[in-house]
Amino acid sequence: MPIDRIPFPEVPQFSKRDVAYATAAESLRPFFKYEVSLDSFAQVMKDKAKDNTNRQLLVKELEQQYAGLKHTETALTQVQRLLESNAFTVITAHQPSLFTGPMYFIHKICSTINLARQLNERYPDQHIVPVFIMGGEDHDFEEINHTRLHGKMIEWDTEAGGSVARLSTASLAPALSALQEIIGSEFSPDDIYRRLQKAYSSHEEYGAATVAFVHDLFGKYGLVVADMSRPAFKAAFRPIMEREIFEQLSQPLIEKAQAELTAAGFSGQAHARDINLFYLSPGRRDRIVFQDGVYGVLDTNKLFSEAEFRQELNDHPERFSPNVVMRPLFQELIFPNLAYIGGGGEIAYWLERKEQFAAFGLNFPMLIRRNSVLWIDAKSQKKLDRIHLDYRELFREPDLIIRDYVAKHSANELSLAPELAQLSDLFNSIALKSVAIDPTLEKAALAEHARQSKIIAQFETRLRRIEKTKFSDALDTIRELKDKLFPKNGLQERTDNFLNVYLEEGEAMFETLIEALDPLTEGMVVIR
Repeated sequence: MPIDRIPFPEVPQFSKRDVAYATAAESLRPFFKYEVSLDSFAQVMKDKAKDNTNRQLLVKELEQQYAGLKHTETALTQVQRLLESNAFTVITAHQPSLFTGPMYFIHKICSTINLARQLNERYPDQHIVPVFIMGGEDHDFEEINHTRLHGKMIEWDTEAGGSVARLSTASLAPALSALQEIIGSEFSPDDIYRRLQKAYSSHEEYGAATVAFVHDLFGKYGLVVADMSRPAFKAAFRPIMEREIFEQLSQPLIEKAQAELTAAGFSGQAHARDINLFYLSPGRRDRIVFQDGVYGVLDTNKLFSEAEFRQELNDHPERFSPNVVMRPLFQELIFPNLAYIGGGGEIAYWLERKEQFAAFGLNFPMLIRRNSVLWIDAKSQKKLDRIHLDYRELFREPDLIIRDYVAKHSANELSLAPELAQLSDLFNSIALKSVAIDPTLEKAALAEHARQSKIIAQFETRLRRIEKTKFSDALDTIRELKDKLFPKNGLQERTDNFLNVYLEEGEAMFETLIEALDPLTEGMVVIR
């Protein structure tokens, strides 16, 4: 199966900052701590060892989490290795999107497994565990309640409030039925529908179901899946939450970093509040605010004095939930982590955190841009071959693809550029003669030049439009391929569910991705 890499600057769908970080732009150097390379990890390990991670707590909680799952031997072996001082993690994370949501959910995981393998080979005296963190406390339901398969949208319709990970799976039945209808009643590769249906019907809460399904897919590859909402993890995070609430450290540090990023030519990413924590109550997740010397929970009647709120945090740390500004600190406190593997948007907000980490006394991890992938299925590749179109053309705007395809394959010359050049020479000559007779005539000559140029340009458009009709079949194929591989002119991985590929490739999809997705090598991966 051919695998190509397209340099990031050649992918127009990536943002300026995304390309800048992926290509190690010097302008971003002040905002991260480690150069992205295998050699850099030696220093990261030394620095992270100083954080004194509570490994006993981590392993105990993960063992309890895995107690309700099956086929956990490989994952539990990885968990237990984390008791050792020479064991570290590399982490990726994502919200619990419906049936894993967009394909890059899977790409993140495969990139992380690949990186862990490389590190274990490069540093045989250490042990590196790939970890996927399931985040479900700080995400809106509308962000996770849908997925796209074979061009059809599947949506989860239910009353939602509070932590999405705590939602009941009972209301998933219509979404599961819609998925089965698209897949069909016949046997699917590795019985994937049965596995998915079992995960989401065997657990009462949606977050636990997501953990179970991701474990089912990747546990055999040594991936550890973690739910950060466990009360014991929150209790360990209590000292940092206390400083955030009562000292309000994060906002000025984040805003300072954002101002510096703006000066370097990049905009801010995350909006920092004075207190970057939420308060959880049944069916609710509300922002904590401090006004007129009183701590409160926005949109509720809950009010606390400082002493009362300190007591509430001490007694019930599980009721406090970090937002996007605090979540990186939470995971880096709990895990002996070396690197975070994320997409362009995630790296953007991590780049605002370096000074925040220093203020809270935690090591800032290496930031690694995950692999982006375009998977061209066999049928689509055959269509590309049939019309003699390079897949790289599909990254462009549809109108430009079609214009250049017709020009390339037409037997006729469609460009009137030479005629326009001749017209320009003609009117330049007329203008010179006019000025010699009456200077006021120059403007008239130039205006007539513009009018005639417009007429020629319109005629060229007419020529191209007529010529297009001779390529109607090929152009229909181009539009079809563009819609399939670049939905809404965006990247496939941001819209389509992994099942679009898995139903054709089965478990070989994961094997291929894990082998191909080296996050230390720059470039978008194309598999075809």
